[in-house]
Amino acid sequence: MRLNQPAAGRPSSWGNDLLRLALVATLALLGACGKKAGVGGASGDATPATLAANDLFAKALPLDDAKDFEDAKRGFIAKPGGKILAADGSVLKDFDAYGFLAGKAADSVNPSLWRHAQLNANFGLFKVMDGVHQLRGFDIANMTLIEGRTGWIVVDPLTAPESASLALAFARQHLGNKPVSAIIFSHAHVDHFGGVLGVTSAREAADRKLPIVAPEGFMEEATSENVMVGTGMARRSMYQFGKNLPRSAKGNVDTGLGKDVVYGLPAILAPTVLIDKPEQPMEIDGVKFVFHNVPNAECPAELSFSIPEKKLYDGAENLAQTMHNLLPIRGAKVRDSLRWSTYMEQALEHVKDADIYIASHNWPIWGNGRIKEFITKHRDVYKYTHDQTVRLINAGYTPREIADMVKLPKSLADHFGSRGYYGDLRHNVKAVYQFYLGAYDGNPANLNPLPPQESAKRYLELMGGADKVVAAAQTAYDKGDYRWAAELLNHAVIGDGSNKSAKELLARTYDQMGYAAEAATWRNSYLTGAMELRNGPPTKGIDKSSIIELLKQTPVERFLEAMAGGLDGPAAEGKDLKINLVLTDLKQSYVLWIENSVLHFRAGDPAKDANATLTLTKDIFVKMIAGTAGIKDTLMSDDLKVGGSKIDLVRFFSLIEKAPGVFPIVTR
Repeated sequence: MRLNQPAAGRPSSWGNDLLRLALVATLALLGACGKKAGVGGASGDATPATLAANDLFAKALPLDDAKDFEDAKRGFIAKPGGKILAADGSVLKDFDAYGFLAGKAADSVNPSLWRHAQLNANFGLFKVMDGVHQLRGFDIANMTLIEGRTGWIVVDPLTAPESASLALAFARQHLGNKPVSAIIFSHAHVDHFGGVLGVTSAREAADRKLPIVAPEGFMEEATSENVMVGTGMARRSMYQFGKNLPRSAKGNVDTGLGKDVVYGLPAILAPTVLIDKPEQPMEIDGVKFVFHNVPNAECPAELSFSIPEKKLYDGAENLAQTMHNLLPIRGAKVRDSLRWSTYMEQALEHVKDADIYIASHNWPIWGNGRIKEFITKHRDVYKYTHDQTVRLINAGYTPREIADMVKLPKSLADHFGSRGYYGDLRHNVKAVYQFYLGAYDGNPANLNPLPPQESAKRYLELMGGADKVVAAAQTAYDKGDYRWAAELLNHAVIGDGSNKSAKELLARTYDQMGYAAEAATWRNSYLTGAMELRNGPPTKGIDKSSIIELLKQTPVERFLEAMAGGLDGPAAEGKDLKINLVLTDLKQSYVLWIENSVLHFRAGDPAKDANATLTLTKDIFVKMIAGTAGIKDTLMSDDLKVGGSKIDLVRFFSLIEKAPGVFPIVTR
């Protein structure tokens, strides 16, 4: 039966697990268990074509310019060693893992990316100026400490409590044991708030009435992204951040914004103060800030700020020491490059008297002239990308064509601070196209193309089979024509999954494309693709249990929206089911019903004609969704009751599919 054994090739149902847990006390495991995909693999050396491509980079750019290195090291106090460990003893971060970056660029790394990776490898505690310190390299983002009258104002407490608590303890070891007097979340991405419970507790924050400052819309954006498409985005993030790659010259060297992400147990606290005006002066623990609300560029909810008395400007993540992405390759809502450019023009006014620039990632800049130059370059990179893409759209060109046509002018391309270490011009061009016209390129042949597997099989048949395709791809590979080799081999791998020679040659092709990539995100994606071609996809995804503290703060409506997005429409056809969901601790109730193969919900009193009623607390509801609920939470709890037809309740939840989180990417 479907309740116990999903059909082959179909995702299982977290609803089934939920009901089995509630009714027969079987623990729901939302994340598959098992070890990660093997790291490393048989990565080859850089080929002559790759060496030649990297040599061109080395000759085209002033890689020996030392000014950025001076800035990245300025104010250094101390650096940590050892590892950050999870509660179970697993390694979340190894501070010594990137030691291989010392010295000249390896043949297997783009020399421009190598330079950037070396800059990001300057980690530790730094004094920016009197009363302002940064902790860099403890996570992908920076934690900034601003000295207030009574303690530290913490800006962006990293991704996870594990990294945030260690960072703050390290700072206190060198700067004194000052309390946290306020917290500022610059924006609604998890690497800037997820570690908040590592610098304070929910009870302490409430008892001490700590100011928690965030931009308007923060809670909605911080929680919605992680629930609706969190599974798919998390799987793709493994590619973008190179999560499972070895830290080596043939693996992960950087992420562009910093070193590796600490995949701990992120949490969240609701803000007590919202920034909702374009300019909003505010005094926090004796420090006079001027906040700026800058939404819908890098993040739907974001702020920047100045401290005029210190002549300090914090650009949050609208500014970083790299071209940012207008559409992350992990996936997100496409970003508005024109608005982004406009914010940069406004920032030039905000920094008219500033002598120090800091941000949520990378290293600071000193000197008003250099700060203005830096912001001007970013302003014009996003504006140029926007305007030239629009020009070519109106001339009738398609996204793939425009991506090859738009090149930055030398005045922008030569500026290290706006090169594509995290974002990439070619991908950003496609994002601008998508922002205005969507993904469809206007060619009717692409209105209803065949699925990749079907078209790949037909291409292979037309070209005489996979072996001939591999032979043609080998010729392209030998010539250093890796883009064409990858395109050919992609058909061979998807159309004939049993062809080992196609997989290995595609893996070798991705090796070379990764070795030559200037963008860390592209390098990580190519090399992760190569690793998974050799070893298969991971057997364990990033499951919801790792963000349970974040889920506890997520509005119930977000979960119900996600449930609707998981309804198996074909299986629901003809079904007429209605369920009451009663959350006793919140004193909230919802009616869920299936109509026309669509799951709807509304807040309101329980429906009298419902098939069944599930009564429980939000805490148990979240634990069930996260797969961490046990017997005490269900059968032995007085806080969970089932009324009406248990069979109909099972039927209802069995229609909600559980996303696997480990789906194949390069072989489907």
